[in-house]
Amino acid sequence: MDQIFTIETTKVKCGEKFSMEDTVIREIKLEIIVNGKNVGALMAVPVDLEELAVGYLMSEDIIEDVKEITKIELIDVDTKTFQVHIDAKVIEANIDRLDLEGVIVSGCGRGISTQISKIAIDAAVMNDDFSIDANLLFEEMGKFYTQCPLYEQTGCVHTAKVYFDEETYFIGEDIAQHNTIDKAIGKARLAGIDVTKCFLMVSGRLSSEMVAKAVMHQIPILASRTASTCRGVNIADKFGLTLIGFVRGEKMNIYRNPRRINV
Repeated sequence: MDQIFTIETTKVKCGEKFSMEDTVIREIKLEIIVNGKNVGALMAVPVDLEELAVGYLMSEDIIEDVKEITKIELIDVDTKTFQVHIDAKVIEANIDRLDLEGVIVSGCGRGISTQISKIAIDAAVMNDDFSIDANLLFEEMGKFYTQCPLYEQTGCVHTAKVYFDEETYFIGEDIAQHNTIDKAIGKARLAGIDVTKCFLMVSGRLSSEMVAKAVMHQIPILASRTASTCRGVNIADKFGLTLIGFVRGEKMNIYRNPRRINV
């Protein structure tokens, strides 16, 4: 399925009104079926849907290791609905918690996450010795949007990038920022990449659930061109995440744990 389609619009410019064609992003419902059970649904752009499902399930600590996945199948139900069927060893208690303890989070749309409320219990503090040069982050953030075709075509999606090295990185694009992170991390995990040796870049704000996803996957550095919320900073502080905002040109604000950035 195409991720974009063309519509007729009316544009007003310099006191004139005229018709023109424009491109808009397509949005579908993705149902995630695990071992025959529907564990939830996400609104998403119809690209990288298998990776989105894997990233989401690992972010929610339902699947611990991609090696425990025995089947991934994408089914096109109709023009508005897709299903990803996954067979895997899972943590059943965390599937149940999606219904019992899920909370509304502040990301795009009505995102549901259970991990924020229990992150202090389940996530480990990061005491690694991973670090990168500041110039590398400036360079990669400068390239970021040029590597995101849906953003360039529509300007209507968020983006995320997991960077391992110059030739190994993973892009996620979607209408919801939390989906972009799950897509990018899902791609990296399925490729067998050790994400604890990567850094993560996102296009939008560093709200609590975005920071929590990085912590859950033990990604040591999270950076954005925009700002963090107070709770995002608190989570980064508690778990040793290097959290960086306003990465623009040759400037950045390192909110917490600057030891991983070499100047």
